[in-house]
Amino acid sequence: MVLDTTYYNKEHKQIFNNFVGKPYTFFESIKRRGIGSKRMIVDKVSPNLNLILNTVSDLNYANIEMRKKGILIHITKGHRNFTWAIPFYHLVFYKTDGMSIHAQGKFIQFKKTKTFHENKFFFKIFIK
Repeated sequence: MVLDTTYYNKEHKQIFNNFVGKPYTFFESIKRRGIGSKRMIVDKVSPNLNLILNTVSDLNYANIEMRKKGILIHITKGHRNFTWAIPFYHLVFYKTDGMSIHAQGKFIQFKKTKTFHENKFFFKIFIK
């Protein structure tokens, strides 16, 4: 499920909490040694996600937030923000030239750059 989260909406917060669980508390996030990734460059997306990417030659960025029952992928398009909610039972990771996340008939692939290498610890959390 992809929602436009540019502006705060209580309904979106409730939808995300029901779909992928509530966010971790401050102390839980410290105990887990972080629940969010650094900003990564988006390389490719599936055709049904093309609408949320920049149409000009700007770079597209995304980061990942862990929740108790899934993840949220926050994608930035200029001044607008979109969030893709994925429960763990839909989530599939592929190690390609970078990292590829597949779920719900959609995918997003990240470029292998310096920020991607800085997120290796974050991706190891999902493998455990």
